[in-house]
Amino acid sequence: MAGELGEAVARTRAAAVLRVRGSAVALALLPAAAAVVLHAGRATGRWQGQVWDGVRWGVSGAALVVLAVAAGVAAVVARARPAVSPTVRVAESSAPDLYLMVRDLADRLQVPAPSAIELTPDCDSWLEQRAPAHPRGGPDVAPVLVIGSPFLWWMRVPELRALLAPVVAGTAPAADPGIAAARRFVRGLDAAAAVAARRTPSAPGARPEARASRVGRALLRPGYAVLGAATRLMLSGCRAPAAEMERGVAASASERAQAVDYGLRIVAQEQVGLAYAGWDRLLTRVALPAWRLGRWPSRLDAGVVAALTELSRRDRLAEGFESRLGERPACDLLEEPGTIDEAVSLLAARIFHGGPARQAPGWQPVAWAAYPEEVVDRLWRTDAARLVRLLDEVRPQAPGSGIAADAPEGGGERLGWGCAPGAGAGRGGRLLLGGPAAGARLREETGGATLGRVLDQLAAGGAEELAGRIAALTAREEAARLAAAEPVGLGEIPPLLPPRTGRELLADHVVAVVCCAAVDTAGATAGMDWLDGPVLLLDGARCGDLSALVLRLTEEGDPTPLRRRLVELGVRAEKPLRLA
Repeated sequence: MAGELGEAVARTRAAAVLRVRGSAVALALLPAAAAVVLHAGRATGRWQGQVWDGVRWGVSGAALVVLAVAAGVAAVVARARPAVSPTVRVAESSAPDLYLMVRDLADRLQVPAPSAIELTPDCDSWLEQRAPAHPRGGPDVAPVLVIGSPFLWWMRVPELRALLAPVVAGTAPAADPGIAAARRFVRGLDAAAAVAARRTPSAPGARPEARASRVGRALLRPGYAVLGAATRLMLSGCRAPAAEMERGVAASASERAQAVDYGLRIVAQEQVGLAYAGWDRLLTRVALPAWRLGRWPSRLDAGVVAALTELSRRDRLAEGFESRLGERPACDLLEEPGTIDEAVSLLAARIFHGGPARQAPGWQPVAWAAYPEEVVDRLWRTDAARLVRLLDEVRPQAPGSGIAADAPEGGGERLGWGCAPGAGAGRGGRLLLGGPAAGARLREETGGATLGRVLDQLAAGGAEELAGRIAALTAREEAARLAAAEPVGLGEIPPLLPPRTGRELLADHVVAVVCCAAVDTAGATAGMDWLDGPVLLLDGARCGDLSALVLRLTEEGDPTPLRRRLVELGVRAEKPLRLA
């Protein structure tokens, strides 16, 4: 029968996991057994005298302590619940066709059907045990099938069926009593170790009850330390056989799925890689800017289709994928795909950005049609306003020096928007100095901040200090956001992108100022690219060369190529900017 070899390996390694549990129980009972032997010897008239009485009661006391500790550890392991992956539950009433397809697949594979179906905002699918462990160690309820939501929107129905075949086949090993017991034991150890780490008073983020009093801390610290040490020791003994057991389960599931849609599985795997690429670009380039502004795109999965269609159009390797769009998409298996998409989109924002679990005044959904206005334009205005504000705080530098020119000691001086003669001619120009009042007066006299004055000040120097200030401010804002983020069942929010350097942030802010000026004075518009995110459109065409010119300004202090390009585009650098 298909899968027998893999299941045999899984059963063997499950027995090894359970032997670790048996060894731990035997070790806990060893002092008690020794105490029983000593008391039996006294009852039979052997081992008499004060010395033996001392040994006997000493061993008995140690046995009681060990049994108490073992009982406590066993109770925590039995009661602890492992972390549950954040998902969106799909009720059978809202997706009868999807449930029917999965059950039919399970029948063909001759395995138990999953107990429920849930969606995750990621490009992956797996089985996850959600029901409480059976109190007598019997088999658990069938696991939940978790499906990556991008697969439902991008894949066709036959492709999704082929992709899920080896996953659904994994319900057979899950029903084996030995494998189920081994998995329950390992899950319990994982959860108990997490409890010990979370509750240890000295650990960062320890719960308030663990810090209630000195007496409480003194009592809790050794108890949780023993719990952590015991669970880690058992986990170290289980790690290798548990990993081999899961590999055996996977091999068994793969063998079972060989007879079901095997040819389509190759095509489906190709779609997995493509979906992952499009999903990653959509999250990092399109969704992340919106999340940072308190807006969450409410149709992320529908956006996957648009992003991958655009990728297919651009990439010669993806030619022919657009023809698939004529086939029935897997999201047709849902009764209300829009509602499910919105729920998954909100969960994605919570997982990857730490947003609230529901709508709030500063946390609102945004439709794709409104994205350019509500996200792109607002993003540019916000960044431009931040740059203008920080430029007022940067102390200007004398030509060729790293210190402020003619500036008195102290940090209260601010940089005005006026420029001395020659300030716009290159890095040798000298900027006027002034305090807060002088800076405000200069802005009033000149009609507010303009792109031209931003370029002049950057050309005059001080970019390094400005980049540092932007990086520090951004880091503080990010730390405050993470501190206020609501937990979603993960230890920490996974970063979508590595932290940006100060220079990268400075370039992004200058690009924002340029885009604001183009929109305000040259008739340009904010736009969105499905793969690249916010873009500037002029007469319907993308202005994609501005970033390189901005980098030349921020890295080399040379504004001439950028100014020349702005003139070609009709951008008037002397006009005041409309900031957020």
